[in-house]
Parts: sequence; C-alpha cells; structure tokens
Amino acid sequence: MQALLDTFTSVREFFETGGWVLWVIFFTTVFMWTLIIERIWFFRAELPATVRDVFREWDGRDDHSSWHARRIREQLVSQVSLDSNRGLMIIKAFMAMLPLMGLMGTVWGMITVFEVMSYTGTGNARAMAGGVYKATLPTMAGLVAALSGLYPSNFLERKAATVVGRVEGHLHQY
Repeated sequence: MQALLDTFTSVREFFETGGWVLWVIFFTTVFMWTLIIERIWFFRAELPATVRDVFREWDGRDDHSSWHARRIREQLVSQVSLDSNRGLMIIKAFMAMLPLMGLMGTVWGMITVFEVMSYTGTGNARAMAGGVYKATLPTMAGLVAALSGLYPSNFLERKAATVVGRVEGHLHQY
C-alpha cells in the first residue's frame, strides 16, 4: 500500500512541477491512445466481417467485367479503404502536436526562469535551475508521448494498406 501511495505522490509531484501543460499533454495522449485502441479493436473485431461482406457481394455478382461492375468494384474497395484508414490522420495529427505542446511548456517554463531572474537577479543559479527543470519536463513528456504512438500508428497504416490490397486482389475482373 505504501508503494502505491509513493507512486501516486511521485506522479502528482511530476505534474505539479511540469505545470498545466503536462495536463494538456496527458489528456491529448489519453485521447490519442483511445483512438489507437479503437482502431486495433476495429481491425480485429469489425473489419473481418466487413471484408467478408464485400467478398460475398462481389462473388455474388454475375457480371465482373462491364463498366458498371468496375465502378461497383471501385466503390467496394474505396469503402474498405475509408473504413480502414478512418482516424489514422487524427492519430498522426496528435503525434505531431504533442512535441509542440512540449515546446509550449518549455516556453512557459523559461518565462518562469525570467520571472525568477527579475526578482532575484541573475546571480542566483539555484533559483534559475528550478525554472529550467520545469521547462524541460513538458518537452520530454511531449516527445515521449508522441513516440509512444509512432509504432502503433505505423502498424495500423500497414494493416490498412494490407487489407485494402487483399480486397483489391480478391475483387478480380474477368
């Protein structure tokens, strides 16, 4: 129980030291990971049924070579592509925003350093060190949060491209 309390205290102190920007980074990261988990769920639970329905619809057609059949094929492939890629650009946007939020925290922390310097003068290195430390925490947090979404985002993009390619390959034209 004491270890859990110590962990909670450490996390609370980390967020207090980093300031309000760390909370923005935290909630953005939680939202990004919610989208990632939703996409993983979609690929594992929902997309196979959608692909089976598309295959069934195409295989049930008698005509596979007319102009009309080619347009239906394009529509079916486009629908699978749209479903597969939904939300991936938002995840990438969050990954791009998180380091920028960290830089915003750096600027905020450096403003604190300059405030300390204006009150205490430039000779108080200990007072300035706290502000510099406060300035580096959001930068680190923003970069780590963005990097945490890099591999899952690339995995989801490759998965979407693979599924779309598989659907295109199955929906052959005669």
